[in-house]
This record gives sequence, structure tokens and C-alpha cells, in this order.
Amino acid sequence: MTQIGFYHLMRLPLEQALPKLLDKALAAGFRALVLAGSAERVEALNDRLWTFESDSWLPHGSAKDGESALQPIWLTHTDENPNNATILVMCDGAESGQVAGFQRCLDLFDGNDPEAVQSARERWKRWKAEGHDLIYYQQTERGGWEEKARS
Repeated sequence: MTQIGFYHLMRLPLEQALPKLLDKALAAGFRALVLAGSAERVEALNDRLWTFESDSWLPHGSAKDGESALQPIWLTHTDENPNNATILVMCDGAESGQVAGFQRCLDLFDGNDPEAVQSARERWKRWKAEGHDLIYYQQTERGGWEEKARS
């Protein structure tokens, strides 16, 4: 079964946490798919990934750019995997019906939004019932991650 990590954003917003997680995923040899909640969010994340640090960048693309097979990170708001990603990053409450098709999945949710927290709890229960390996991480004061639970 797929390992699904739940990332409870508390201090840094998605726009700051996502680039760091994607950088680690690429360094570990993964191809990544980022599933966002809307086309507008895809464009905002696209802009952020080009500018998150002045001395580095993350190679990525979206439907606007094309050539998905060449992109190590693909940003989308539809449940697809055109770049043959091995890790799925879901944000904004976006869900994929294909989690079993990935080696790893990350579910990033806003811990300051009660509805987002409740939705994450529901996904945890459902994916646990499906037999996936689940890990819950909470963001620390400094923006890092601390494992809090496994199932």
C-alpha cells in the first residue's frame, strides 16, 4: 500500500512549505505531481516555485507549459498523472482517486482552518480503512516537521 503523509501546516503557509518539500522529493529521486484545488491556485504555485529562493529554482510545469513527460514536477488541478510522478502532493483539500498508484503521497492541510482539519481527519479514516500506511506530521515553530502519529 501507499505511504501517505499528512502535513499539518501551522506556522508557514503552503506557499513557503511546498517548495521545501518538493526540493527534498526531487533530491530523493522522486518525480512529483502537485494536485491543487483550482486552476488559479496552480498558476499561483507555478509563480511561487520560480521565485521561492533567489539562488535556486525547482524545474516544473503545468498544462499552460505543456510537455508534461519532461517535467519532474507537474502542477495540476485535475486528477491525472501525465509526468509519471512517483510522489503525489495534494493541497487545498484536493483529493486523488489514484493514491494507490504512487509510491508516496503528501496531504498538506491548513491547521488554522477547522474545515480543512476536519476534512483531513476524514481522509485519514478513509485511507486507513483502505490499508494505506499513514504518518501524521505537525509543523514546528521553525517550519520543520515533527512526526506525531503512525497508523
